[in-house]
Amino acid sequence: MTVQTVIPKRRFRGKPRGRELDPHLLEALRELLGDERQDATLRRRDLLIEHLHALQDNRGHLLLADLRALAAYMNLPMAAIYETATFYAHFDVIHDDQLPPPAVTIRVCDSLTCQLAGAEALKAQLEANVDIEQVRVLRAPCMGRCDTAPVAEVGHYHVPFATQERIASVIEEAHFHPDPVDWQRLDDYRREGGFALLQACREGEVTVEALMEAMQQANLRGLGGAGFPTFKKWTFVRQEAGPRYCAINADEGEPGTFKDRYYLENSPHQFLEGALVSAWAVEAEALYIYLRDEYPALHGVLREAIGELEAAGLVAPGYIVLRRGAGAYICGEESAMIESLEGKPGKPRHRPPFVAQKGLFDRPTLVNNVETVYWIPMIWQRGAEAFSSQGRHGRVGLRSFSVSGRVKQPGVYLAPAGITLQELIDEYCEGMADGHRLAAYLPGGASGGILPAAKADIPLDFDTLQEHGCFIGSAAVIVLSDQDDLRGVATNLLAFFADESCGQCTPCRVGTEKMLTLLERNEWDAGLMTQLSQVMIDASICGLGQAAPNPVLGLLKDFRGELAAQNVIVKG
Repeated sequence: MTVQTVIPKRRFRGKPRGRELDPHLLEALRELLGDERQDATLRRRDLLIEHLHALQDNRGHLLLADLRALAAYMNLPMAAIYETATFYAHFDVIHDDQLPPPAVTIRVCDSLTCQLAGAEALKAQLEANVDIEQVRVLRAPCMGRCDTAPVAEVGHYHVPFATQERIASVIEEAHFHPDPVDWQRLDDYRREGGFALLQACREGEVTVEALMEAMQQANLRGLGGAGFPTFKKWTFVRQEAGPRYCAINADEGEPGTFKDRYYLENSPHQFLEGALVSAWAVEAEALYIYLRDEYPALHGVLREAIGELEAAGLVAPGYIVLRRGAGAYICGEESAMIESLEGKPGKPRHRPPFVAQKGLFDRPTLVNNVETVYWIPMIWQRGAEAFSSQGRHGRVGLRSFSVSGRVKQPGVYLAPAGITLQELIDEYCEGMADGHRLAAYLPGGASGGILPAAKADIPLDFDTLQEHGCFIGSAAVIVLSDQDDLRGVATNLLAFFADESCGQCTPCRVGTEKMLTLLERNEWDAGLMTQLSQVMIDASICGLGQAAPNPVLGLLKDFRGELAAQNVIVKG
């Protein structure tokens, strides 16, 4: 008897794993972004965030189905698309089981300065009175408009000195786009001698060595926070084999900082000339500008200004690449910014290698701050001494201070390096606000630490504040008065750091949350807080986690009496 073996037929699923792609959405994506089948450059990974912005601007939010179509369009894993889209605060990813957000979004800034100006009460008032089916109210980190606190954003329109009535008026008028900015055009800038330095560099009349010597004599340093000498940074990048890139960090997300916005709004061409001279100095293949998404009007300004340069033949079309951030404070860190420029989540890189060695697209990259390059044409035009001869109390140069908080006239003030806080308040800000007495101040934004009024005579500059546990950073000065709740100040700052941590390293991700929990108690364990701070300082990958404990350490050091008066008991 013969036994016949029956082999069952192999069964197939009939469709690939995962969720199905909607071909109509893919075609709509091609109409919006261009046909990637005809132009393969549209699939470049570094365009991912730009594509996400285009999608969200078009629809108002991002559906998962949109992300699936984008994954097919760019030939990237859905996981990479989803991770990037959900990393950034300004992308609204809507899952399949969620309803789209209301048509109008109000974002209320909850940075320290806005909190002092009543942002918390404003947000609660809005939430109690809006139609939640038509309007949603969200908190948002610093919007770079601390001189007009409290600030709210309706769509892409920022409401200064925001009140419920002002916001209601904006919604009623459907005024959701930024007002135009009155900026200096190319012809006017050139009549003042603009772009003479760039042309002299290109024609060989000015050498790199002469330019670097002028920057050294002027003592020009990185004005985004680190304070590294500009000429040295150029030297390090030039030592690396090409091709090289230049990237400008215009993502000033430090609470209390708004100086870069001020300079970009007033003279974008002076900034662009300084940036192009920097790119020329390191023989960069391209110049990238990473501008924070909180400055929508400036995106239009810079696009027009770059267009003027291209039309005038001062720069080749496409040489300057303007990129849009998406709401992530961590991208102010240079390597996180590089990751974002490459279309990835903005997570800081381990160093070494430094970005001067391996930066954008794994090539040597010069990274400078907006204000740093802004001064280059003026230093050359007027001479290094005109810059270096400024200063007080033994310090050299000029500094742009973003001053906010309890002063009569907040704003951006160009003042001598080394000026004291008291001098800054008295000579530039017209004194303290009525009814307020100086109690404390943050000399360098949220991460720069906190000092008492008794130390208002310390020169404000690089290297003068470290012995007091602080640093000047981007010179974001937030002034506090005797009417301010110090624990509320500390919890606001730590909540910001906890929210903005990229989550890559445990000391920062867990440490900021744990510190916030400790601050919310009525009794503070100074020993535990100090120990936790040291772990964060020693083990965090980047400056966010390393600097987050600074305001807490400052309060423990100099404000125990004031804390006790505000019913906070400090033990240890």
